[in-house]
Amino acid sequence: MHPIHAERADHAERADIDVLIVGAGPTGLALGVDLARRGVDALVVERAEALFPGSRGKGIQPRTMEVFDDLGVLDAIRAAGGSYPVGMIWQDGRRVGEHQMFDPAEVTEDSPYTEPWMVPQWRTQEILFARLTELGGRAAFGREAVGITQDADGVTVAFAVGDSVRARYVVAADGGRSAVRRCLGIGMTGEPVDPHPMLVADVRLTGLDRDHWHVFPPRDDTDGFMAICPLAGTEDFQIAARFPEGTAVDLSLDGIRKLVAARSHLDADAVTEVRWASDFRPRAALADRFREGRVFLAGDAAHVHSPAGGQGLNTSVQDAYNLGWKLGAVLRDGADPALLATYEEERRPIAADMLGLSTAVHRGEVRRGEATRQLGLGYRESSLTEETRTAPGALRAGDRAPDGELDGVRLFDAFRGPHWTLVAVGVEAPELPETERVVRGRAQESYGSGLFLVRPDGYVGWAGGQETGLIGYLGRFGLR
Repeated sequence: MHPIHAERADHAERADIDVLIVGAGPTGLALGVDLARRGVDALVVERAEALFPGSRGKGIQPRTMEVFDDLGVLDAIRAAGGSYPVGMIWQDGRRVGEHQMFDPAEVTEDSPYTEPWMVPQWRTQEILFARLTELGGRAAFGREAVGITQDADGVTVAFAVGDSVRARYVVAADGGRSAVRRCLGIGMTGEPVDPHPMLVADVRLTGLDRDHWHVFPPRDDTDGFMAICPLAGTEDFQIAARFPEGTAVDLSLDGIRKLVAARSHLDADAVTEVRWASDFRPRAALADRFREGRVFLAGDAAHVHSPAGGQGLNTSVQDAYNLGWKLGAVLRDGADPALLATYEEERRPIAADMLGLSTAVHRGEVRRGEATRQLGLGYRESSLTEETRTAPGALRAGDRAPDGELDGVRLFDAFRGPHWTLVAVGVEAPELPETERVVRGRAQESYGSGLFLVRPDGYVGWAGGQETGLIGYLGRFGLR
C-alpha cells in the first residue's frame, strides 16, 4: 500500500473535471449516477481492479428503495433480489421453531416500500455501475490515490499509476479504512460494538432449503452463533458466524467446512465452494467532520456500522443522495458554494443516530422494525428548512415527502428526476422555473393543505399556507 499525503498548494490550476469520487462502492456509484443525470462532469476511481465481489451489505431499506426509484435503478434492484426469508431455528439437527427477523409493516399509499429487500452488495454495485454507464458517467479501476493537494479553486489527486487528476471537488467514498480521510487528518470517534471476531462468507452448499434463514444458536460457552441465509437472486448462501475472543478466523474452504460441520448438522463437504470471505470485529465510529476544504467524506469513510440492522449501506447511499443535488446546484445552477456546508450539517446527525441504532440492534436491545426502515428520518432542524405556517399539520418542512395521488398524479412519479417539485394542496400555486414541476390538487391525506416545496432528494424544504417567500427560498439554490 502506498502512503498517501495531503498538502496545500500555493497556486491554483484549472480543474480537469467537476467532481472526483474516490471509491466505487455503493456510495461512490450512487453519487456518480446522481451527478451524471445532472450533467456534472464526474469521474469515479477505484483502487481495486474490479467491483467488490462480496455480499456484505445485502439489505436495502424502504427509504433507499425510494432513492433507487428516483435514480432509475429500482426495477433492476427488484428483479435482482427478493424478500427476506423467515428465520428457522435449529437444535441438534432438528427444526425447533421459526423466528420473525423483522417487525411487520403495512403497505400504505404514502409508503409503497415497507420491508427491506435483499440484494447482495456485489449485485447492487453492478446495477449502479450499469446505470452510471448508461447515463454517460465514467469510472476507472486500478487507480489508487496516493496524494492530495488542494487550494482555493480545486483539488489535485495523485495516483500510484497514471496521471494525476484535478477536480473542483473530491468525495472520499473509499470505505471504513479511507486513505483519503486519513491523509486529511480527520479522526474517527467510536467504540467496539462486540469484541468477538465475526466471519461473513458467500458459499455454495447443499443440505439446506432456500426458504428460510437458518439459525444455529450456540450449544455451549465455547461455541458461537452461526446463521446461513440464502442470498436472493443467486445460488449462494451467506454464512455469518461469531467466534470467541482471540480466535484466529480461518477463511479458507477447509476452515469454513470445519465451522459448518462443528455448528450444524451438515457434513463438512456440504460446503462445495467459497466465493468470498471476510472477517471483522463489529465497531461503530463516526468521523469527527465530514469535510475538509473541497473534500467531502461519504459512506463508510464517514461512519462505520455493525452490519446488524442493515443501516450502513443505506445511510451511505443517502449521504450520496444528499450531497449529489447540492453539488449539482453549485456546479450547474450557480448556487452559493456555502450550500455545501449543509451536507455535514444534515448528514452527520443522521449518521450518529443510525450508528446508535445499528449498535442497539446488534446487542439485541432493539428489533428490526420502523426505525431501521429509515422512512422517519428528516431535516426539520436544518438551516435549509423553512416552515412558514403558524399551525402546521403532521407533515412539516424537513420531513420526507410522502407518496400518494393528487388529482390523478402519483407524487413519486412527479418527484422522479433531478428537479424540485411544488405540491399545492387546496391553495393557489405560483408558476416555477421551467426546470421545476408543480402538482396541484384539492385533497391529499398525507399532506393536509398548503404549499410544499420538495427538494431533489425527496424532503420538504419549504412549506407555507401561501406563496410569500417561496421564490426567495428557491433563489438560494440558483433558481429564479
